[in-house]
Amino acid sequence: MAMNPMEQFEVKPILQQPLLHIGGHDIYFTNQALFMCVVVAAVTLFLTLAMSRGRLVPSRTQSMAELSYEFVAGMIRSTTGEDGLVFFPFVFAIFMFVLFSNFLGLIPGAFTVTSQIAVTFALAAVVMLTVIVTGFVVHGLGFFKLFVPKAPFLLLILLVPIEIISFLTRLVSLSVRLFANMLAGHTMLQVFASFVIALGATGGILSLLSITPMFMIIFIGALEMLVAFLQAYVFAILTCIYLNEALHLHEHH
Repeated sequence: MAMNPMEQFEVKPILQQPLLHIGGHDIYFTNQALFMCVVVAAVTLFLTLAMSRGRLVPSRTQSMAELSYEFVAGMIRSTTGEDGLVFFPFVFAIFMFVLFSNFLGLIPGAFTVTSQIAVTFALAAVVMLTVIVTGFVVHGLGFFKLFVPKAPFLLLILLVPIEIISFLTRLVSLSVRLFANMLAGHTMLQVFASFVIALGATGGILSLLSITPMFMIIFIGALEMLVAFLQAYVFAILTCIYLNEALHLHEHH
């Protein structure tokens, strides 16, 4: 893997026998599926253990859990208002899943779930489907007003298709943003790790040059921790913004 940075993103079956046969295709239990289960288990365990005792003076773990609750709740209130809190479980689940997936992927040997476009696209599809369903439930056919800005009629001929295309491309932008950031960061870490191994194996004076890429690994690793949080935040805040448009069409224009 040290000489092939892309090998860490390969989806491989863990069990040799397929679990299911759908439409002539074999469905395997892969390393991607395993780490998604690990992420869900880690989030569940963290929140359960953190809030199981419910101390008046919170422990560090309880403080982190309460902070995550308040952080997401504040995000929803600031973008959608109090009526948007009905989506708190949905947004909180997405935020914690992406956050734990990103941080778990920083552990050497772990699989980064959010580096797979299939996973991020599925998350984005769930978000956009929720937005569309919410819009029709709240406004009925009036949801189509989202694509009709206040403008002269002649301009609407141009603006309405643009609004529709802009709405549809959110599915791509939301998924690709997260996928691309995780893919690029982990690839850079693997490339510099390859430099360290290659230079260290040469021996002599050249082996001293491995110090430079080693410092770069430390720097990029710290940067990746920041990116891991920021990408989870960006995914969650965009979800809130899209839900706000579905709830309050009049604020969109």
